[in-house]
Amino acid sequence: MSFWDFFWLLLIWLPLVMMWAFALLDIFRRDDLKGWLKALWIVVVILLPFLGTLVYLIARPAGATAAERAAIDAGSREFVARYAPDNTAEQLRVLADLHDRGKLTDEEFQAEKTRVLGAPSAA
Repeated sequence: MSFWDFFWLLLIWLPLVMMWAFALLDIFRRDDLKGWLKALWIVVVILLPFLGTLVYLIARPAGATAAERAAIDAGSREFVARYAPDNTAEQLRVLADLHDRGKLTDEEFQAEKTRVLGAPSAA
């Protein structure tokens, strides 16, 4: 085996075959695809190994499996916990800043201010 045969095998074909295999495994793991649609994707990926795999990976939505949805939810909760204001004064400051920049109308500002302060809402 020459150097170029080895190079072609390791750097081109092996990653392509791995991507193809991972796409097939991913189709089987997905719980949002049912019956004929799952079978159709498998046929497309098998009959058009590289183009079908590329189309599948581009068209695949985020959160297609239960584990991905749990990870997205945990990441979202962590982001909110880290960056959301945790005290009333900070929440009011953020609301006032949004109102000053024109992102909140006067009615929205008053409603959120009432909610933050804990008074019963008029709406």
